[in-house]
Amino acid sequence: MLEALLQRHGYDFRDYERAPVRRKLLAVMAERGLKTVSALQERVLHEPGAASVVLRALAPARSGVFADPAWAREARDVLGKSLRPAAVPKVWLAECAGIGEAWTLAILLHEEGLLARTEIFATMANDELLLDARELGTERGIDAAALAALQEDYLLGGGTGRLADHLEVRDGRAFLLPRLRARITWAGHNLVTDASFNEFQAIICRRALADFGPLLRQRVLRLFHDSLARFGVLGIDRELGPGDAHAGAYQALPGELPWYRRVG
Repeated sequence: MLEALLQRHGYDFRDYERAPVRRKLLAVMAERGLKTVSALQERVLHEPGAASVVLRALAPARSGVFADPAWAREARDVLGKSLRPAAVPKVWLAECAGIGEAWTLAILLHEEGLLARTEIFATMANDELLLDARELGTERGIDAAALAALQEDYLLGGGTGRLADHLEVRDGRAFLLPRLRARITWAGHNLVTDASFNEFQAIICRRALADFGPLLRQRVLRLFHDSLARFGVLGIDRELGPGDAHAGAYQALPGELPWYRRVG
C-alpha cells in the first residue's frame, strides 16, 4: 500500500510509525466499506479521488485558531524573547496544521509587536491541503459564529484584547486581516524528501514528527538543525533524547512544553 502511494503519487510514508498509519488506513477502509488493505490499494491505484482521501487521512490533523492555548501562551514568551533581536526574523511552520495554526502564530506575534518585520513560512507536503489552506485563508475563512467560543481559548492563550479585532467578517465568514495575512507565505515542502530552503530564527513542528519512525525522525531533526540559525529556537512535539540528532547542540528552555535554543 505504501509503495503504491510512493510509486503512483510520489508521497513516501514507508518510514512513518506503522501504528498511526495502520489506524488511519483502517479508518478509511471502514468509511468506504472495505475489508482488506489490498482492496484499498486497488482503489488508490485505479479509482479517481481515492488516493486523495488516503493522503488527507495520513496528513497531520488540522488545527483550529488558538486550539492549544497552553502552547500559544508559551509561544508568546519564547518567540517574543527570541525573535526580538533579529532584524527580519523568519519562522518556519513545518508541515503546518492549516490556517488555524498559521493564524494563531500571526496573531500572537502581532500582539508581541513582531509580526510587521517577521516572515512566516507555512509549508505542507500535500499539494491539495496546501491549496485548501490558501483558499480557506483568502476565500472561505472560518465561521464567524464561532468567534465568541474562540475568544475564551484566545484569552487562555495569553490574549489581552478581542480575537475579533484581528479578523474581518464578510458574508458570515471570518478572515485574518490582510496586513497580518500578508506576513504568511504558504509553500510546498516535503520533510521526507526535501532539503533545507532557508535559514530561520524559529522552527515549529508539533504534529508531523509524532508520526515519523525513528530513522525519519532523525533525518528531519538534522534538516531542522541545518535550517536553524545559531541561537534560534525549535518547538517540537516531545523532548529531545540523548540519541536524537544534534541533541547536544540545543539548550532546553524553561516551561512545560519542548522548546529549545540552538547553542551549537
